[in-house]
Amino acid sequence: MVIEATLSEDRVIIWDREAGNKIFETGYYGKPKEDRLELSLIEAMHLLNMGKIKVVDVERKEIDAKAFMKYCHKIDPRFDFRYAVYSDLRNRQLPTRTGFKFGCDFRVYAKGVKPLKRGPKSAKEHTKWIVYAVPEKFVCSFQELSRAVRLAHNIRANMLWAIVDEEGNVSYYQVTFFKP
Repeated sequence: MVIEATLSEDRVIIWDREAGNKIFETGYYGKPKEDRLELSLIEAMHLLNMGKIKVVDVERKEIDAKAFMKYCHKIDPRFDFRYAVYSDLRNRQLPTRTGFKFGCDFRVYAKGVKPLKRGPKSAKEHTKWIVYAVPEKFVCSFQELSRAVRLAHNIRANMLWAIVDEEGNVSYYQVTFFKP
């Protein structure tokens, strides 16, 4: 069954609460609200490409994947390579959430972890990696790199740079904090 989801600026909303709960429970997609499930554009694009949802505008006119990708890129110029990384992580069955509050692109958990668990967590239930998605020709300063590594170290996560080449392939590089 394909679930209808409505585009609303920088979110996609599933108004059918039961269907939204099903999507959420199958992979921790979106943010459950009292009467809906709110998906980020990246989550919605992934679910659209998987055939789990169809995206419609406010007039309930369906938006195909190509038009939706174009819309997302207008909202976020980094969308293409961020989506390539998100999709790659999800296809590896890794629970992946936004990393916005940590100043990165994504927080990634080990397979089988429930990322939105409330209350005390065991060490394995915490974020395993924080991920920065960048294009192949990305250049950064050592200060930027140092900040990223320190952030990951402070939250007991590993820092990954996800490099997306021109063909859309993703390579991951881990940079660690080392104190001699």
